Amino acid sequence: MAPEQKEKEPSAEVPAPVEASSGDVVLIHGTTADGKGLAVLRRRENRLESGLVMPIEHGKPIVGEVVTLQPRSEFPLLCDVKVHYDPGLPKSAEVQESRRTKGPGQVATDVYRSNWERIFQPKAKSGGDLN
Repeated sequence: MAPEQKEKEPSAEVPAPVEASSGDVVLIHGTTADGKGLAVLRRRENRLESGLVMPIEHGKPIVGEVVTLQPRSEFPLLCDVKVHYDPGLPKSAEVQESRRTKGPGQVATDVYRSNWERIFQPKAKSGGDLN
């Protein structure tokens, strides 16, 4: 007699959650009306935001951040976010310092000043003046 073979029951094993490589992740849940962009939910800094991801087009202004989405292998609609440009972040300490000062920004350059003096300098008196 052959030994009885039991059929294996499908395991109800739940895969362990994958740790995010960063706290900034996006879940893609649709497309835009024109089909060019993606509707997303973004989790970062313990906030949940909804938004759109649009391709950068030559000659058109950039609105918002410039990001790269890296799909996860186990669930491609969940992507890690890499921020390349954030208009809200200053580029250097010099920019941060300029935002702390009061009043308008300094716009006059040396070229501007030299042209101003040339245009608005007092006129030289000619020899035929009675004054």
